[in-house]
Amino acid sequence: MARNIGPKCKDCRRYGIKICSKPAGKCAFEKRKTPPGDFSPTRRRRSSEYGQQLKEKQKARAIYGILERQFRNYYRKANNMEGVTGERLLQLLESRLDNTVYRLGFSISRSHARQIVGHGHIKVNGRKVSIPSYQVKKGDQITWKDSSMNSSMFDIIKSGEGVNQTVPRWLKSNIENGSGEVLSGPNVSEIDTLIDTRQIIEYYSRR
Repeated sequence: MARNIGPKCKDCRRYGIKICSKPAGKCAFEKRKTPPGDFSPTRRRRSSEYGQQLKEKQKARAIYGILERQFRNYYRKANNMEGVTGERLLQLLESRLDNTVYRLGFSISRSHARQIVGHGHIKVNGRKVSIPSYQVKKGDQITWKDSSMNSSMFDIIKSGEGVNQTVPRWLKSNIENGSGEVLSGPNVSEIDTLIDTRQIIEYYSRR
């Protein structure tokens, strides 16, 4: 299945959460809370239990920008790990390099972080890594490539304009010198993405 490159604001309205990187007041979701195609503020289409589970899974995919096959593989891996499957799934998603770059405040959105990683601007432990799905681990040093720090893009990031300002405790960030460190595994209690993992687990369990 191809990656969704359509209007991100439609996803914001569809899933009832701001996903796009537009500034406050510019996202269509903030102006119209109804899903695309639903013009009634009072009448809502009822969805089945399966429909709710599917929607929650699709929302998680949209937030992290992941294709179905890859997302299903994350579920399978989480299901084979010790502990609560839903928590392990979130930790795997949060440990992606593109998400880590976003959490460190090195980008304005996850999709922007995916571009930054894919274009070779990021190094992990001194080596260039251009795979957005690369899993970071405790002790990893995440840095901008020296040549990339002289770009206008990095100047914008350093100014803090529109970037993620709240760095979770499992990470340490120094935007001024373009460096960050993974201090531990992602803490589920700090994850601010409103995802009901129970619905996702039930969706895959019945298939």
